[in-house]
Amino acid sequence: MESGKLLKIAKKSLPLVLLVISAVAARILPHPPNFTPIAGIALFSGSYLAGISAFLLPLSIMFVSDLYLGYHSTMLYVYGSFLLITLLGKYILAKKNNFSRLFIVVFISSLIFFLITNFGVWLSGGLYPRNLLGLEQSYIMAIPFFKNTLLGDLFYTFCLFYGFRFITYLLGQVTFAKKSA
Repeated sequence: MESGKLLKIAKKSLPLVLLVISAVAARILPHPPNFTPIAGIALFSGSYLAGISAFLLPLSIMFVSDLYLGYHSTMLYVYGSFLLITLLGKYILAKKNNFSRLFIVVFISSLIFFLITNFGVWLSGGLYPRNLLGLEQSYIMAIPFFKNTLLGDLFYTFCLFYGFRFITYLLGQVTFAKKSA
């Protein structure tokens, strides 16, 4: 492979590599509980990436960071919730992602994560009795974490979507300035 092609590939993949490294760091470094970029990345990748890449990006970030953090009994539920969140990005945000739609989808994403993962905590046993009262207790005890989930999802999702718009605007301006010069 010639060096020009290799440089072009490196330039194209650098933002993605930096995103993965930053997201892994955001999960590993100290942070408020559940205040992570993964749901925002799942929505963003579902909205902007084609095919299986949209699903692989958030899952690979989870997998790499879980190598350090450790694996747990609710991983299936956590990873499954991010697959569903990626689908929301793919089918709801890909065509139109204005401010209000983005806000609503982020809220739904946070709710999906909350409902699925806490169901997994209840189902995995140990913490709560396996009856309706145990399920209710599982959800009630997780309410304080929902606030951080929602705030983190809003913060990172809006940073990703509007940061991407800003960068593409700047790049468009640079390209436009070169054409007119």
